Amino acid sequence: MRFADIGQQLRAYRLESGMRAEEIAARLGVSRAALYRYEKGEVIKLDTIRRLAELLKISPLSLLGIGVEYFSRPLAFQERLRQVEEQADQILQVGGAVCYQTTTEAFDGALAEAWAEAADQAQERIAARAAADQAMGLLAARKKLHQARRANIIAMLSETALRRMLMEGVAAGAGLSERTRTRCRLAARTEAESIAAQMETVPIGLQLGLLASEPAGNFLVLRGRERAHVCLSPFAPEMTPGAGIGVGSITAADEAVSAHQRVAEAAWRDALKGAAAAGRVRDLIRETAR
Repeated sequence: MRFADIGQQLRAYRLESGMRAEEIAARLGVSRAALYRYEKGEVIKLDTIRRLAELLKISPLSLLGIGVEYFSRPLAFQERLRQVEEQADQILQVGGAVCYQTTTEAFDGALAEAWAEAADQAQERIAARAAADQAMGLLAARKKLHQARRANIIAMLSETALRRMLMEGVAAGAGLSERTRTRCRLAARTEAESIAAQMETVPIGLQLGLLASEPAGNFLVLRGRERAHVCLSPFAPEMTPGAGIGVGSITAADEAVSAHQRVAEAAWRDALKGAAAAGRVRDLIRETAR
């Protein structure tokens, strides 16, 4: 058993459960410190794995990294995605308006302001602000990880998703003041201009394409030295924490990886690239200008 992997999955599923660490530890009959040690990769008995799985309402095989992992909470999915990205040397992305690892400071700044304002309007304001801070922390950790590892990225962005971002701004769908929504639209424009520039210059290790047809579902194929994973998610990185309705999944099954790899390769062949893609992105910026 790979105890470090089990510990990472335990943390993700704890977030998915919505239970506090103290509550899980008490029901398991251990200290909170012991639970955190399990999450950091300390040796854990099979019986403890079984009991944890019962508490978290998942299969013991999921904690062991076998089969498909399911997440209905965006925060839990983002945490598990961060963990998988830690081992990834290559990332294939299909769908979405942005490749988060390459986004600008303007994107992060607008997102943080939008999430904070949305949290302040929630009935449980303190909990909402804590979730927003945690979500921003996870995104920051993913970006910092990429800057350190520099995994090779091929991302095929959706023209439809990019158009929507330009029209509504970053954090589309969140109920915001007109001032914050204006800032989010300006950040979206800045982001699109950055995307166009990256398409033209093709930085080392990064290739961006544009899909004219909307993918039926967004997904990532992440390849590491030891194994690959497929991550399917209805949760965009800019989605307001707690607002998403859907189920994300992660699996290392060979047949799933192979099928998604084939689809990604076919999408890349059909995608606009280079100057043609950059030109189309700039067309979208002009078409959606206000």
